[in-house]
Amino acid sequence: MDHSTDVEQFKKDLKDIAMTTLSSKLLLHDRDHFAELAVSAVLRLKGSGNLDYIKIIKKAGGTLKDSFLADGFILEKSISTGCPRRKENARVMVANTPMDHDKIKIFGSKVRVDSMFKVAEIEEAEKQKMRKKVDKIIAHKPDVFINRQLIYNYPEQLLAEHGIMVIEHADFDGTERLAAVLGADILSTFDNPEAAKLGTCSVIEEIMIGEDKVIKFSGTAAGEACSIILRGSGSHILDEAERSLHDVICVLVSAVKNHLVLYGGGNSEIRMSLAVEELAKGTKGKQALAIQSYAQALKQLPTIIADNAGYDSAELVQNLRSEIYNGSISSGLNMFKGTVDDMKTLGVTECLRVKE
Repeated sequence: MDHSTDVEQFKKDLKDIAMTTLSSKLLLHDRDHFAELAVSAVLRLKGSGNLDYIKIIKKAGGTLKDSFLADGFILEKSISTGCPRRKENARVMVANTPMDHDKIKIFGSKVRVDSMFKVAEIEEAEKQKMRKKVDKIIAHKPDVFINRQLIYNYPEQLLAEHGIMVIEHADFDGTERLAAVLGADILSTFDNPEAAKLGTCSVIEEIMIGEDKVIKFSGTAAGEACSIILRGSGSHILDEAERSLHDVICVLVSAVKNHLVLYGGGNSEIRMSLAVEELAKGTKGKQALAIQSYAQALKQLPTIIADNAGYDSAELVQNLRSEIYNGSISSGLNMFKGTVDDMKTLGVTECLRVKE
């Protein structure tokens, strides 16, 4: 078997695991689509297992089938007014600093003036203080400035005049994840431009998803980054889809780290149960009762699977036990038909790491 065949078989195994893990509340064709999305996203991680590089965004509208995988990172913010809407080969500064008028706040103090000219002088002093701060930022020569806090009109205007794209009030998780993806530090002081680490990105642009504007970062320093955009008719459906997708991504990450898989559908539990019962037969004293109880407990997992699907669990589990005992070691529960079937033929598998 050549390498390309091995890769395709591995992808197929991952998809089988994803299909098994995805919630039964999703329709069959939706599960197939979501399995493809999850496998593609996890394979982009190249074994790193860093889930911060996979962002899930929920956007109401359309159907679950309209969900898609976007290359790069998507930030649910908009670019400030007057700034460029697209930047290529950008140097990105990620910061967490106050960008209001930088007032000197002394609690419990009051300032009294005898004319409006004095008020104007105070305002001008504040503006000059902010201008010095902006000049320090500009000295870093960023193409894009992303701040976790608000940016008021005056500093925004100064940055825009220098052709810098400004993105303000980026959410906490979004900023942390974005800094990791871009390979940047989150700066709070700007006195040492030579020591500051700015991020890089091939293309930063504003796009529309549904009726909302978002910012897409393509060609990031961490090439594993991607975003999964979930579409659906309402918040309840989107929440269920997100929960299912998160579950399957976590399972697939474990599967990629440990490629060993087991047959699903209650197969491994029944086989373990039979092995434990065999051990109990050769054990003396009260220990045998504890071992038998454990064997019975293992059989509860396929019983729960059958009960959740609305089938006669007592009959199905006993039939499964009989099939495996008589040599059909790949048998398991087929929940589409309510029968005992061959898990190898159906492609129903589970990750060994998850089962452990």
